[in-house]
Amino acid sequence: MNGNSFPKLIVVILTIGISFFLSSCKEDVYPKPKSYLHLAYPIAEYQRFKNDCPYSFAISNESHIKFEQGCKARINYPKLNANVHITYRRVHNNLKEILAEADRLTTKHTVKADVIIPYPFENREKNVYGVLFEVQGQSASNVQFHLTDSSKHVITAALYFKVKPNYDSIYPAVDYIKNDMMKMMETFEWNE
Repeated sequence: MNGNSFPKLIVVILTIGISFFLSSCKEDVYPKPKSYLHLAYPIAEYQRFKNDCPYSFAISNESHIKFEQGCKARINYPKLNANVHITYRRVHNNLKEILAEADRLTTKHTVKADVIIPYPFENREKNVYGVLFEVQGQSASNVQFHLTDSSKHVITAALYFKVKPNYDSIYPAVDYIKNDMMKMMETFEWNE
């Protein structure tokens, strides 16, 4: 070994040793925990709408209702890019057929749904009976309900987003509007 190489070798070894020593003084590195999107929605306030249709209920102040042909309506949630479509039908000795059609609307989503959870509803005092369905999974409509007075009227409602369904991404909005739809059912009244 050459006489000039020995001091260079010592400098290299000392430099590497000091680098290892200094880098070992840092805290241990751990993988970061999985992060989730946190969406905050305003606390809903409700008001009852007035119209000439044979029904009424309270809607969120975060939504707007627009009546279309007859007593069909669309409740728009502009901040959530979603609509609740309301369909009203008068019963003419065909209650079973109308309710079967409403059930078919829900069951057609079973292909994409992971699970469908029914929430039966009954308000004998106001003569309102029905069920709300929560459709979990990549369904086009994640919340639906139908209500009837069992003799003259049936109303159906279905939630749709104006985006391709990705249940994991839209779940917070689905849950928020599901609570609004439950409030619609709880405040529902027939106007006749």
